[in-house]
Amino acid sequence: MTDRELINAAFKALENAYAPYSGFRVGAAVECEDNIVFTGCNVENAALGDTVCAERVALFKAISEGRKSIIRIAVAAHSDEYCMPCGSCRQAISEFSKDAEILSARSDGRYVSYKLSELLPHQFEPK
Repeated sequence: MTDRELINAAFKALENAYAPYSGFRVGAAVECEDNIVFTGCNVENAALGDTVCAERVALFKAISEGRKSIIRIAVAAHSDEYCMPCGSCRQAISEFSKDAEILSARSDGRYVSYKLSELLPHQFEPK
């Protein structure tokens, strides 16, 4: 799958986002080692601590379907800024990938690419 295809999958996923409180809709697409892609969107809750980010929704869908290793994740939002995973999402990603590639996209389709180790240099490891 190309970077653009993975990013497009993330943008498509954000169409289902439930974000009535922040208005900030996010989509994510996780590519696993076997090239299967799982998508997710953010789901907010009136009890804000119960809100779940798009990245973790996509990641948890992959894990619940038996995948235990990911290679890339694309995150997209309709924003002028690149949509970056939060700290909790970065740590969750690290549980299933030592150094996944993170593609962060903004409204105009432009994106940046980072390795997880650049965004989370001192991660807790599952060992």
